[in-house]
Amino acid sequence: MSQDSAAEPPPVVAGETAGPSGPLAPFRTPGFGWLWLGVVMSSVGFWAQNVGAQWLFIDDPNAATIISLVQTAGTLPMVLFSLAAGVLSDAFDRRRLLIWVQLYFAVAATLLSVLTALGLVPPLLLLAFTFAIGVGLAMQVSTWQPMITELVPRSQIAAAIRLDMVSVNVSRAIGPAIAGAVIAIWGVAPVFAINAACTLFLIAALLRWRRPPQVAARVRERFLPALRTGGRYVRNEPVVRLILIRLAVFAAPATAMWALLPLIANRKLGLAADGYGLLFTALGVGAITAAFSMGRISRYVSAKLVLSITGVVYGIAFALTMVVPGLVPALPLLFVLGFGWTATAATLNAELQLYLPSWVRARAVAVYMMTFTAAQALASPIWGLIAQHVSLAAAVWSASGLVVVGGLIGFFWSFPESGHLDRRPLAYWPEARVLEEPEPDAGPVQVMVSYVVPAENVTDWLLAMEEMRRSRARSGATRWELYRVGERADTYVEIFTVGSWSEHLHQHEVRLTAEDQAIEERAFSYASRPNAALHLLPVIEPLTMARADERST
Repeated sequence: MSQDSAAEPPPVVAGETAGPSGPLAPFRTPGFGWLWLGVVMSSVGFWAQNVGAQWLFIDDPNAATIISLVQTAGTLPMVLFSLAAGVLSDAFDRRRLLIWVQLYFAVAATLLSVLTALGLVPPLLLLAFTFAIGVGLAMQVSTWQPMITELVPRSQIAAAIRLDMVSVNVSRAIGPAIAGAVIAIWGVAPVFAINAACTLFLIAALLRWRRPPQVAARVRERFLPALRTGGRYVRNEPVVRLILIRLAVFAAPATAMWALLPLIANRKLGLAADGYGLLFTALGVGAITAAFSMGRISRYVSAKLVLSITGVVYGIAFALTMVVPGLVPALPLLFVLGFGWTATAATLNAELQLYLPSWVRARAVAVYMMTFTAAQALASPIWGLIAQHVSLAAAVWSASGLVVVGGLIGFFWSFPESGHLDRRPLAYWPEARVLEEPEPDAGPVQVMVSYVVPAENVTDWLLAMEEMRRSRARSGATRWELYRVGERADTYVEIFTVGSWSEHLHQHEVRLTAEDQAIEERAFSYASRPNAALHLLPVIEPLTMARADERST
């Protein structure tokens, strides 16, 4: 794209300014603390509900299969609907979306509580309710996590994400403990009622908070094109793909701990519901410790080493759960497992969010959550079937071995460090000057840029243009081509296709970053400055009108 005008300064947006550092610094930002506490309360209800759902059929002959299917039913919606939820989160007011999600949770949990109290919840209906609540969770996670970057300065994003992991794990410690005590006294139905009540605090916090104005394109993205654009960005961004692969390598075997923990507690350690709740408490304490300590650890240890070491330690600790004789020696192992799970998830999540530009953040985070939950949803039944048809020990030791192997491979696997990147939108392209502004949906639109490249620079320029191809695709191009002009020895033409005129305007206004500008500047350094881009617009409407005139005459 021609850069014949000076780059404009990046707009100031929420979440991009500097701020105090430290693990608790985000709490000094207005709004974050109350919303964080609301998410804790909402998550307490969710984890209590999860324990209640798993414990409801613990004495069933097919308990191993049912429990693993509960895990799958709760996570499968994240796989199916997270990207769609991310599109909605990028397009609409996230505060309002979260309010509606909490109301949805309250209705579903209340209905499940009533039906359970009446004894009208067979396994299939429980799985259906678990799936329905998982749909709401997909919407909540895809909305809340990107919203964190609106609440705090960029320098505090990593700390805020770790505090989000604290919220998950505080609730993971408190929720199951509450559920275990309630189940032991009153049964499972009140646990589901607690889930409904826990949504009220977050609703109040959201009503109290006002979302600051956001930088936005002139035209809101349509749902299906935005869905495709999010997937296209992930496919064409090697760093994001690497983070997702590293996540799946860990999560698929490590999730056996969550799928099999009820069986380990009941059959190996001989614990009742309250003892099972204590195991979850130990997991939560380990997770909280990781969340508060990872900021300091990351100053001295790279993300690559954190991921590798925690993988090896996690696998060993999980294997030892089949060796220890009772609750007391098992608690330190659960502490280590909680630490390892959170250290890995928080490190990957923080690296991803620091790397992502704001315009696609919710969609890419949604793909991250899809990968995370797909690994769990697909792997959990496998570990459950192995436990039921081979043995519990075989399932635990197989999963442990795979986690250790993944950690060892990680020592030799490169991993990006994204904290230094500037991912703010940078509208450095000059305005597209066309004689007549097309309709927003008009398309496809082709953009043509010509280059004059000296013969001695062609090799370096072609390498730079490969990076250009990825940049165009990340920002929305559906097709990219490079041609040599046959009549001239030194002239080349780049053509990239965008789905519609509104998509191209999004490229101009919100989709480019300093990294894209650097890629273009590198390509231009090997060629004469390209002329202004030519926009090739569709002629379907004029042709249709001309044919209609012919028929009328």
